[in-house]
Amino acid sequence: MSEATEQAGLGDKLAGPLNAIIDKKRSELLPLLAGGAGQATQAALHNDECVRKVATFCYPLLPGLVRLAVKEPVFVNFVMNNRERVLERLVQQAAA
Repeated sequence: MSEATEQAGLGDKLAGPLNAIIDKKRSELLPLLAGGAGQATQAALHNDECVRKVATFCYPLLPGLVRLAVKEPVFVNFVMNNRERVLERLVQQAAA
């Protein structure tokens, strides 16, 4: 299996649980982006530490089977590589 295919499969498996965590914990995650929605999204896109905080906060909230299959550094790397999608999801309903 190629690395690109493996990454796509990982993304498919992690997107659902991550979106559920974001929906449930939005009010706790937004302060990690240094101030909430809006301009914080743009700042967070360029601030690896903010995105890393969000990933580190979310990892323990993943279902146990997912945590067994995907170790924290892999999850953090996934979030870092997909930060636009994660942050878009995080602020999409907060702005509404």
